[in-house]
Amino acid sequence: MPDPSTTLLDRLRLAPPVSDRRKAKAELSDFVGRAKGEPEAALLLPALTQGRLHDLLLSIADHSPFLWQLIRTDPARLARLAMRPPEDSHRAIAADQATLYRRLRAGDLARDDAVRVFRQNRNAHALLVALADIGGVWELEEVTGALSEFADASVGGAVDLVLTEMAGLGRIALKDPDAPGAESGFTVLALGKHGAGELNYSSDIDLVVFFDPAAPALPENAEAATFYTRVAQQLARLLQERTPHGYVHRVDYRLRPDPGSTPTAVSLPSAYTYYETVGQNWERAALIKARPVAGDLALGQRFLDDLRPFIWRKYFDFASIADVHAMKRQIHAVRGHDEIAVAGHDIKLGRGGIREIEFFVQTQQLVFGGRRPALRGRRTLDMLAALHAEGWITEQARDELSHAYRFLRGIEHRLQMVADEQTQRLPSDEEELARFAKFCGYPSLKAFAKALTDQARIVQGHYALLFEEGPELASDVGNLVFTGTSDDPETLATLARMGFRDPAVVAETIRGWHFGRRSAITSQRAREVLTELVPALLSALGGTADPDGALAALDRAFGRMPAAVELLTILQSHDRLRLLFADLLGTAPRLADTVAQSPHVLDALIDPAFGVPLTDDEAIEEQVRQLIGQPSDYEDFLDRTRDAARQMRFITGARLLSDILSPAQAGQAYAAIARAVVRICLEQVRVAFEAEHGTVPGGRMAVLGLGRLGSRELTAGSDLDLVVVYDYDESDRESGGPRRLDAVVYYTRLTQRLVAALTVPTRRGLLYEVDLRLRPQGGKGPVATQFKGFIAYQKTEADLWEHMALTRARVLAGDEDFGTIVQRAVRDIVCAPRQPARVLAEVRSMRELIAQEKGDGNPWDLKLARGGLTDLDFIAQALVLAHAAEHRSLLGHAPEETFAEACRAGLLDGNDARILVEAHRLFQAIFQWQRLTIEGRFDPAVVSPAILKRLATVAGLPNEKVLLLHLKETESRVSAVYDRVMEAPPGRKAKA
Repeated sequence: MPDPSTTLLDRLRLAPPVSDRRKAKAELSDFVGRAKGEPEAALLLPALTQGRLHDLLLSIADHSPFLWQLIRTDPARLARLAMRPPEDSHRAIAADQATLYRRLRAGDLARDDAVRVFRQNRNAHALLVALADIGGVWELEEVTGALSEFADASVGGAVDLVLTEMAGLGRIALKDPDAPGAESGFTVLALGKHGAGELNYSSDIDLVVFFDPAAPALPENAEAATFYTRVAQQLARLLQERTPHGYVHRVDYRLRPDPGSTPTAVSLPSAYTYYETVGQNWERAALIKARPVAGDLALGQRFLDDLRPFIWRKYFDFASIADVHAMKRQIHAVRGHDEIAVAGHDIKLGRGGIREIEFFVQTQQLVFGGRRPALRGRRTLDMLAALHAEGWITEQARDELSHAYRFLRGIEHRLQMVADEQTQRLPSDEEELARFAKFCGYPSLKAFAKALTDQARIVQGHYALLFEEGPELASDVGNLVFTGTSDDPETLATLARMGFRDPAVVAETIRGWHFGRRSAITSQRAREVLTELVPALLSALGGTADPDGALAALDRAFGRMPAAVELLTILQSHDRLRLLFADLLGTAPRLADTVAQSPHVLDALIDPAFGVPLTDDEAIEEQVRQLIGQPSDYEDFLDRTRDAARQMRFITGARLLSDILSPAQAGQAYAAIARAVVRICLEQVRVAFEAEHGTVPGGRMAVLGLGRLGSRELTAGSDLDLVVVYDYDESDRESGGPRRLDAVVYYTRLTQRLVAALTVPTRRGLLYEVDLRLRPQGGKGPVATQFKGFIAYQKTEADLWEHMALTRARVLAGDEDFGTIVQRAVRDIVCAPRQPARVLAEVRSMRELIAQEKGDGNPWDLKLARGGLTDLDFIAQALVLAHAAEHRSLLGHAPEETFAEACRAGLLDGNDARILVEAHRLFQAIFQWQRLTIEGRFDPAVVSPAILKRLATVAGLPNEKVLLLHLKETESRVSAVYDRVMEAPPGRKAKA
């Protein structure tokens, strides 16, 4: 037994074989050079040239891009971990993670710094565990225990941080600030491997959040459901939001009662009622591993104590065997794991995998645990020993399954260490699989394959003794049979339990697919895939907020598609894509239509880069250019541009849907995509135009983006507001090509070609709608304006509303030097001295005219509603035009930054600024989601309930009724601020 006081470096025993030694040595040599430049890493240098650490680092450099990135970017971190006992490092990192809230409360740490430290601690801990695991320092139980304890610290620390912040805002009274969760009325349970204390290396953590609606910690008039749901959402965001420093844990709340129709935080009375009336055997199995990990731990334990009669039946419950085995049969039916294969094998869900060992244990716990308290433990290995001690399994079964469990979990950890992905599937490519076999410590693929198949067959043999085979298409909740012409009663019952409101319609729809009523799925291959896919697809749809609506949307998509086999094959192969596509069908049919039209867009969602919240103009332009590639001709360019923009907009929407992007970031990304498309289209049309007409002497042009495009708040359905400005040498007005043109005609036609490239429909669909009406003289003026004419018009003829539009103008494309001149001129126009009272009066008049023409009484119309986005935009623009001459710091911002800057400049009361900023953030988020989910006017009377539910969730509210009330209240507050600001005396601060 090694001395736990010795360092990690001294206790390293193993190093997997290297496949590409030349590459690994080059990487390690580069790292040694980095380490020499850091004093803290100096003590480690001798161990980097020979010995176990040297060999281990070579292996990691060869096999794990994720771990090598952690190592190479911070040599000092590696040194700190290597030179201390791993147990000490683990305890220190976990302790820091659990107590960050104290540093925040003491003012030693800002909120953004806490977010960063959360992620840096995770990176350090991930590296520590990997080194101890791969290096043979820790056994499986120590690895999974450390991962679970760190997850406990992360969740507990994050909950305490959120509660501390809420207490600082006066929204909850903490009994003990040093133990924020105590008697807070809020408890978090960990389920799955986290709850069992056997978490795997890169896993989601399965959490369920409950609250006591009568908790005394909340103010008397507080809405408990709204408050605790917001805490749960902030907890998830704090843990899983990706930043430049990474993330902490991916959080899965879907094991809560009825996740399709309940808020993220569930009240205890509702939970009790649910489990007592409709709780299922799979939920009993899940609750076996449940453990309070954060918040009010005593409340969580009382809840589990009260649930004991539901989890542990008084008598032996043999009926649960059929239910649990149905889940396993369904996994096989869906995933096609009838054979034990090595390439592409799923070591968790495949035959002879980890799930079979877990089901072997959990089923017998459910059957016998009511009468045998010793069988109520959470950990799989402990319960294998207990099952033998209690006489339910043989010594051979205990030993063989325990060995197989350790073996399979070790492979699972290696898989997840490669790229920090939640995967249990072995590589399908033989060369890649051979490399992975070496990472697992095997000299050859043959040796690895034999070890895996031997263990899988042992597991399968024990599993088969416990269960008898059943119908191949039984689902995890019952039968799913769609043959014949009449409804199968058990299938209808299954569909109802899965969450479908009208099972008969569901059954008829799917029978119609099998009967060939949709031409997209009439091919033999499509029908074969569909038969295998339907159970898993229905399961995915059943987990959405509106399963019936999602299925109906899929049926409509099949009706529009020429062929569906590509889409079906993708959904069959990727679980995560299937779940995401189901979510799209239910809550974002606009995105689902994109998938139906171009199934290949789903490919981007399995790329690791999908998890990166990309909003940068240059990076997005580079991606758009890569997607367009090298077109063969102009028509091919137009098609490729539409495909590229569709894919990029889809990825942005999917990132928003997956909480990778915030609504504000999505607006920036959509604007960056549009900017890239405008720039690329201008380049293409300009090259072709110049080949035909040459260039104008001294000719220059710039394309301005206005409106939401200019302020980088674009949505999924926004038009592009563009203005084209040009200039030339007036001493020579004619172009010099084969077909000469006058300069004015030249730039008019060039602009028309640009607009056509952006708007003309092709066989690949539409690109953008373009609006040029914000140019001088609107629809009556030329489509492109000469620079001096543009300036003269803005200074002498333009109305105030045209200057308001210019407050959001930015140059998107054209000649760079000229663009700088145009941008400076626009700033000068916006900053021209004006009488504040006159500006405010004209803005008020303009707002009333819009209200008369378009109405302002619909609170769901966030753009036109009184107190909505138009009012917010008008306040921001009025402040800029009235005061930018004296306060140039007001320029160049989106509204929220404008309000903050106006407050700093003394032009806006602090409370009013806060109201405006919070309202704009809320409205922009809901507006972004409205445009993401549907096209056209947003009518809550006809919109899917799932969409309304999603909008409420975005706002951190329990349902659409509360959301509507909140929108009305916020709009009312904005309207009051609007009146104060617009009536304020010139140059005076508007006060409440």
